[in-house]
Amino acid sequence: MSKESRRRQRQAGHVPASGPTSNRPASGGPAAPSTGSTGPSGAARAGRRDRVRPVAKTSIFQRYRTIIFGAAILAVLALVGAGLFSAATQPAYACTTVWQPDPTASPRQGASPQPGYVQPDMGFGHVALGTKLTYTYCPPASGKHYNAAGTAPLQARVYGPSDTVIPQGWVHNLEHGGLVILYKGAEVDEAALRALFDAIPESPVCRFQPGGQSPGPVIARFDDMAWPFAAIVWGRVLPLQTLDQGAILDFYQAFGERTNPEDLCPGARESAGPSASAPAPASAPPSAAPSAPASAAPSTAPSGSAGPAASPAASPS
Repeated sequence: MSKESRRRQRQAGHVPASGPTSNRPASGGPAAPSTGSTGPSGAARAGRRDRVRPVAKTSIFQRYRTIIFGAAILAVLALVGAGLFSAATQPAYACTTVWQPDPTASPRQGASPQPGYVQPDMGFGHVALGTKLTYTYCPPASGKHYNAAGTAPLQARVYGPSDTVIPQGWVHNLEHGGLVILYKGAEVDEAALRALFDAIPESPVCRFQPGGQSPGPVIARFDDMAWPFAAIVWGRVLPLQTLDQGAILDFYQAFGERTNPEDLCPGARESAGPSASAPAPASAPPSAAPSAPASAAPSTAPSGSAGPAASPAASPS
C-alpha cells in the first residue's frame, strides 16, 4: 500500500497511526492510568514500592532516663537527710577522760587542808554557738565555751534532770566567777537541790546576790564524772559523795571569784583579801599543777578511779 493510500485510510479512521501506543481510547475518553514506567524495550515496568527506612536504636539510658534522673535525685535527698540527722544527733561535747585527781598527800594552809583539787588548765576562749568541743577532763573546770545571750553564761538557777544543759554553757559561768554544782543521774532529790540554792550566800568577792544577773550558782545534771556530786569554780573541783552543803559553802568562800580569768568587779579581790584557806588571787587561770588535797570532810573524798569516758552523752536527758 502506498503512503498516499495509508494517509487516506487514516483520515477515514480505518488504520491507526503508527508509533507509540496511546493510552487514550479512540472514542476520546480519559486516558487509562499507567501501570508502570516503560523500560528500554517499551514494555511496562511494575510500580516501585516506597523504601522502608530503618528504625534508629535508642540506648538504655535514653529509654529510662526519667527513671534514672528520679532515682538520682532521691539518692541525693536521702544522703542530705542522713547527714542532717547525723549532725543533729552528734554529741554537743565529748570527754577525753573522766577526771580523777591524784590522791596525794597534801600541804596544809594553816590548820585546815585546802578544799577541792586543782584541775589542769584547759585554757579559755569563746567559740561559735553550736561548735562541738572535746574537753580533756570532765567535768571541766576550764576550757573553751559559748558566748551567747541566754545560752552562755547560763541563768543562775536549779536545772532539772531533763533540762538540756551542756558544759559549753556553764563553763562561761565559771569564767565569770560563778559557782557550778553538778549532780549525776536522774535520781536526785530536787527539793534538796532547791534548798541548797537558797542557802548560797552572796558571792565572796563581788557580793553578787544569787540568781538574777549573778553568774551563779548554777545547779545542773552532768553524768560524765566519777562522783555523785561536784562543786566547781574556775580551775578547781570539789568531788562529793553526798550533797554536803557545809563543804560546798566552805569551798565557795575559799575560792569563789578568786581564780576566774574574767573579773566582773576589778579591784575587789585586792580589797577583799584572800580567804583564810585560799591561795593568793590569780589574774589568769591556774596552770597544770600537782593536785591539792580534798576537804577534811569524808564526803569530799573521791571514790575509786575512772578511765576514759567511753561514750559521753551529748547533753543530760
